[in-house]
Amino acid sequence: MQTLFTPDQLKDPSITVANDILRKCVHCGFCTATCPTYVLLGDEADSPRGRIYMIKEMLESGKPASDQVVKHVDRCLTCLSCMTTCPASVDYMHLVDHARVHMEMTHTRPLPERLLRDILAVVVPSPLLFRMSLMGAWFAKPFAKLFPGRLSGLVAMAPAKLEGSPVDRPQVFPAEGERKKRVALMAGCAQQVLWPSINEATVRLLTRHGCEVVIAEGAGCCGALTHHMGKEKEAHGSARANIEAWERAGADGPLDAVVINASGCGTTVKDYGFMLRTDAEWAERARKISDMTVDLTEFLTDIGLMETDLDGERPSVAYHSACSLQHGQQVTKEPKALLEKAGFEVRQPGESHICCGSAGSYNLLQPEIAGQLLERKVKNLKKTRADVIAAGNIGCMVHIAKGLTGPDAPQVVHTVELLDWATGGPKPAGMA
Repeated sequence: MQTLFTPDQLKDPSITVANDILRKCVHCGFCTATCPTYVLLGDEADSPRGRIYMIKEMLESGKPASDQVVKHVDRCLTCLSCMTTCPASVDYMHLVDHARVHMEMTHTRPLPERLLRDILAVVVPSPLLFRMSLMGAWFAKPFAKLFPGRLSGLVAMAPAKLEGSPVDRPQVFPAEGERKKRVALMAGCAQQVLWPSINEATVRLLTRHGCEVVIAEGAGCCGALTHHMGKEKEAHGSARANIEAWERAGADGPLDAVVINASGCGTTVKDYGFMLRTDAEWAERARKISDMTVDLTEFLTDIGLMETDLDGERPSVAYHSACSLQHGQQVTKEPKALLEKAGFEVRQPGESHICCGSAGSYNLLQPEIAGQLLERKVKNLKKTRADVIAAGNIGCMVHIAKGLTGPDAPQVVHTVELLDWATGGPKPAGMA
């Protein structure tokens, strides 16, 4: 693709990166076949190729983002399926990230939109505020249908009960037996409120495999939510706080890895090196953290899963591959291989490359499209007739569980909960 940036524009490191990305695009359109919004809506402007053209024109002009550009870029799930498909290796992720920063800086959204985004950006990354908001939403749940569309989605997110976990406090969990590895585990923000058993299962599984697990003081939200809203200052602040926390944890004994059990967070933490590349003080520190960050299933594959000790018949598992894991991190084989090694029959749903519609806060900001994608995803998962559905990302789990209703609906669990159970931990809650 030909670009027309001026020499002065190219002095901006972000524009230089955008220029290099744009020039790789060869207009082939392969991305349209795997883009969820194009598959649903059939509009070129809602395809990666269409968005690339609009972003190019917006950045070249240097003008504020138009309503049209904002509308179609907002509809992008950032599922990154287009990057898996692209034969020219176009780095769409960093291009759309830059476009969103430009949009946030130059475009004024309607007041209700600004308020919703600001509320999400403040509340969700804070476990305390998020828990309090869900408690309020729980009381409002009987009246959810009376709320405007996007607020009703927030109310509906409130689980039947809210439970805390002592696992998420800053502390060190010693390895069982001889210590083989020392790792930091990201406790996350929304996950520890919505599904605390995930971190509990992760700690049990890692310590059982000879790992000392550190929950570092000062580590918190990965920054993904604000990052994908174009709120660069807030996202970079979260990144710096985590880098500093894990550096301190490493000072007490070298860390072998930063382990992430929420793939949306993992994709962002692995990108810290790029996010802070122009910051002289933080660039190298960020790169080191990114280089040592792994998804839990990558780490378990590397150290080797112990022999399983489940008695009786194991349930069949439909594995939902989160977009942030399969497209964002290119981790595709490891989760299924681990489940199979643990003795589970793994079934692959149709259209596994298509997003479920969760995509961070997308299901709250774009509920209509998210709902259509959820319906499609649930239909494909049900076709597997599996006993249970496993995934590696909290957002997908909560979203998919919302679409599974009825007494015969399969239980949704995290991959780690099944692996923990298979190697000596408790049976995941709710499983028959």
